[in-house]
Amino acid sequence: MKKYLILIAYEPGAWGSAPPEVQEQAHREHLEFHRVVGPNLLSGEALSGPETATTVRRDEGRTVLTDGPFAEAAEHLGGFYLVQADDLDQVVGWCELLPVFYSLEVRPCVQIDGFD
Repeated sequence: MKKYLILIAYEPGAWGSAPPEVQEQAHREHLEFHRVVGPNLLSGEALSGPETATTVRRDEGRTVLTDGPFAEAAEHLGGFYLVQADDLDQVVGWCELLPVFYSLEVRPCVQIDGFD
């Protein structure tokens, strides 16, 4: 099985301005995703907003911290799931269980020799 990262993005303010019934439906859809994916769900977390981000860069041997995300974006990164699946088609099927207002980016993970 191969590992895939599912990045969850949404428009700024979409969650906070959503009516309670939409938020409850999204919560149910996440629970259904967890139920269906089961033991193939390796990890997942919701993330704080981009205003809490710290960007870390190295510049001529110094570590430079900057408040905020690395780049301006039209959508906010709100969370992620790490799953294992037989193929991309299986992951896409699971993604169909998640709320429709998300923009989901799926990336296969690369296994590097010497790292477990």
